[in-house]
Amino acid sequence: MSEPAKPSVQVIERLFLLLEVLAKNGQAMSLKEISEAAELHPSTTHRILNDLTIGRFVERPEAGTYRLGMRLLELGTLVKDRLNVRDLALGPMRELHRLIQQPVNLSVRQGDEIIYIERAYSERSGMQVVRAIGGRAPLHLTSVGKLFLASDDIARIRAYATRTGLPSQTRNSLTQLHQLERELQEAQRSGVARDNEELELGVRCIAAGIRDDQGKLVAGLSISAPASRMEESWLPKLQSTANEISKALGYRG
Repeated sequence: MSEPAKPSVQVIERLFLLLEVLAKNGQAMSLKEISEAAELHPSTTHRILNDLTIGRFVERPEAGTYRLGMRLLELGTLVKDRLNVRDLALGPMRELHRLIQQPVNLSVRQGDEIIYIERAYSERSGMQVVRAIGGRAPLHLTSVGKLFLASDDIARIRAYATRTGLPSQTRNSLTQLHQLERELQEAQRSGVARDNEELELGVRCIAAGIRDDQGKLVAGLSISAPASRMEESWLPKLQSTANEISKALGYRG
């Protein structure tokens, strides 16, 4: 059996080791206990634990003791949510694609961008898929991204605009805050958002939101199509599919 791969940077290898030591012990541990279990010098152990504490990956319940921090739980929950959404969405996405014969995309928010985590498509759609799974795009240039922005309050929307500068991708991109706010108000009202060739010329998208058991917007489902072939008749099918996935996540709104 081959040896498991090790990180190429020694300090990262030691960081992983310390997290493993803490994970194996449910109680807070002293610096001496951790350094002995990890077979590291106390000064090295203390330095790495201090950096992990700054990042909230480790916390100090009492002076001189350490345990795993809440940041790991937060990150683990994010990963769990995304995996659950992807697993539950794939079947309904494939059925929607079968009905409309156009690419169906599943995306989540990550900071100021959306990231594509799943896609159902075939060559028969006649449309080249440019954004692969794992691809990213600015929130204000995508239909799903607009759904996430529309779920923010006005202060957060304006902070996003200031922070990013609303860069353009095509001549149709919304680069003025008042234009974006107007479109987000419509998305709030209808629960649907659109990309009118704002990310890629010749491609239009429509999106509906997916919510979890707490009513939180956790993902967006979108249809991409050549601009001349986008059909409004697909919208009820899209919303129905998004609702089906939301219900599978426990949403009862």
